[in-house]
Amino acid sequence: MTIRSGPAPSQIDLAALEFWARPVEEREAAFAALRAREHPAFFSEIPVPFVRPGKGFYALVRHADVSEASRHPDVFSSEPSATSIPDFPAYMERFFGSLINLDDPRHAKIRRIVSRAFTPKMLAKTEDDIRRRAARIVDELIETGPDDFVSKVAVRLPVEVICDMLGIPEHYHAQVVRRTNVILGNSDPEYTGVTPGPEMSRVAAGRALLKIIWAARDLHRLAARLGRERMKNPTGDLTSALVTANVDGERLTTRELGSFFLLLVVAGNETTRTALSHALKLFTDFPDQRALLLEDFEGRIGGAVEEIVRYSTPVIFMRRNLTRDHEMNGHTYKAGDKVLLFYNSANRDETVFDHPEVFDITRDSNPHVGFGGPGPHFCLGANLARREITVMLRELFTRLPDIRADGEPDRLLSGFINGYKRLPCTFTKP
Repeated sequence: MTIRSGPAPSQIDLAALEFWARPVEEREAAFAALRAREHPAFFSEIPVPFVRPGKGFYALVRHADVSEASRHPDVFSSEPSATSIPDFPAYMERFFGSLINLDDPRHAKIRRIVSRAFTPKMLAKTEDDIRRRAARIVDELIETGPDDFVSKVAVRLPVEVICDMLGIPEHYHAQVVRRTNVILGNSDPEYTGVTPGPEMSRVAAGRALLKIIWAARDLHRLAARLGRERMKNPTGDLTSALVTANVDGERLTTRELGSFFLLLVVAGNETTRTALSHALKLFTDFPDQRALLLEDFEGRIGGAVEEIVRYSTPVIFMRRNLTRDHEMNGHTYKAGDKVLLFYNSANRDETVFDHPEVFDITRDSNPHVGFGGPGPHFCLGANLARREITVMLRELFTRLPDIRADGEPDRLLSGFINGYKRLPCTFTKP
């Protein structure tokens, strides 16, 4: 990727949706300019109707700052929110107040409920199922012919796998995809019908918020329905583990079950979906890297997956909240300050990665933070995502070695998820 000359730091506004609509090269140049600053830049929050605004946030854009903040959750807290720049209003917190927005000790106790299902040993037992699903998806892609890679391939494997792990029946899968699209695409007009911004009317904002709340409510209701069934007849799936778990002598409340269920459904498919979509585009844009991978797939796929995640960085940021005054790398933060950990920028830090703008599956040192920084909030599903990406790329490149992107992606308008909504593909039918 060629990095264009970026705007002056004074012209950059990471809080504005207009920034995230800029070409990728311009955004990368802007983050390079921010990394070159002596101290972190501060950005005021954009007013959003019905949501109480905060004063703003500091942007942590260097690998060292993102990593250090991640290692110290006692100072850089995930409460009250890790996924939204403004604090959730009460009527939204009931749906989104999940594990990702908790600190230890409760975070650790709830995480332990399902963590055993995501260990390499346990995931190895699901490998055959993932392979069968990937083979069926490619079968159907070959049958229908070149089409949208996102809907036909990238979105299907992870959503099928996480739904199976949670015990969600197949006839709900399409509903899960539609609802997660709205929740994660909450800043994209295609999913909410309105474009967020300072000129957004209260009526338009109300419509957008209702769509997001309805999507979350539907997933909570699905969780409650399955939870009632598993309380009567546990089946060994993750929903059974959640409803029968004991945390400090108590079971999860219906609200906690719904929030955790929503998190697993959303996070369980988004990273893999986004990484797979980017992978096809990357191996199209960098044919030398495709040749390297196909030359020794088993020997290079591990490094390729890590480089795909680094280069694409599916989740752009997480928020942390200062519990007390704290100095880090020459800057003093005050209790109550918000900071955003920009993983996309940390993954392009020139002081850590040689030629970070180059997609190189043979990197022998790749300490990326594409699955989150080090610490208790490192992605619970990282091993599952790695396995899914590996299996799907193996199936695709074995059976359709010339599959490639056929045009530019339709990008999600978001400052949180680096997603593709659609990506045309082409291949020669075997």
